[in-house]
Amino acid sequence: MLKSLSVLGLAGLVAVVASACGSSSSREGFGDGTTPAADGTGTTPAPAGTIGGKPAGENPAADECQKMDIIFVVDDSGSMEQEQTNLAANFPKFVTVLDSFKTKSGAKLDYRVAVTTTGRDVKYSIEAPGFGNIPMDEKGDDGAFKNTKSCGAATRWVDHTDADKATRFSCLAKVGTGGPSIEMPLESLKLSLTDRVADGTNAGFLRPDALLAVVILTDEDDCSREDNNFIYKGDGACETMDHVQPLTDYVSVLDTAAKGPGRWATAVIAGDKACKSSFGNAAEAKRLKSFVGLAGKNGTFSSICDGDLSGSLQKALDTFDAACKSFPAVR
Repeated sequence: MLKSLSVLGLAGLVAVVASACGSSSSREGFGDGTTPAADGTGTTPAPAGTIGGKPAGENPAADECQKMDIIFVVDDSGSMEQEQTNLAANFPKFVTVLDSFKTKSGAKLDYRVAVTTTGRDVKYSIEAPGFGNIPMDEKGDDGAFKNTKSCGAATRWVDHTDADKATRFSCLAKVGTGGPSIEMPLESLKLSLTDRVADGTNAGFLRPDALLAVVILTDEDDCSREDNNFIYKGDGACETMDHVQPLTDYVSVLDTAAKGPGRWATAVIAGDKACKSSFGNAAEAKRLKSFVGLAGKNGTFSSICDGDLSGSLQKALDTFDAACKSFPAVR
């Protein structure tokens, strides 16, 4: 997992989210006139805090996207302390870039941000040769948005009109490291959009005329499943586990929550391969890469172990920008 998330990287990520609701202009590339290749190669990243080579807020804005509902799914396992601390420290930059963006009419971007974690309540046993199976009973957020009352807000999300947004964002980012050791970001996302809406916990967050944007940040792969009392081999490979939920289930959940395909987009920052860098260690996120593939042009994957995230985040910027430009009507 990343041991530090650069200001440049976060600024790029914020530019991504801002662009998703604001820019419908024809893109000239990443600031040097180049056009990004499908695989993200052969391009030159634009400077941090810019959109298509222009300062955030100066691009012509789309009529289709004036609002954005952003959900961060943050890994709260034991290896994430440094990443969360750095994320919290950079949230003021996140707020600054979002607030500087203007829609085509000159209005401020209407955005809201919620944070949940990768853990759900789960009971299982770890296979330990020579010691039998070790029972585990772990507690997670089950998709509940982090309660912002302790961060100075009355709701479970931060709105663009709230005072002290940067402080509240920084507070929300500190989700802790005591969550379940088996990361289930997609199951947590599903629960946040279904069960936690039905029981009132997350009710009121989603708006029918907003682009739903999901950012997943983890140093492990997705091991999402709904059952309990299973055996985990402890090798970190989700593909060795039985009863892992089909990825298409989560695509269907997002289609329903966003009121149609094409009305949501996702950016995953995880391990493109098992790697170690100045940012730390990460496992290869095979399932998350496949999930991004199912999102089609509205999905992008970036390696959490890149020493410089600016190129990956610029690719995400174009993906989200395209989602905004082709934002379909509610079915």
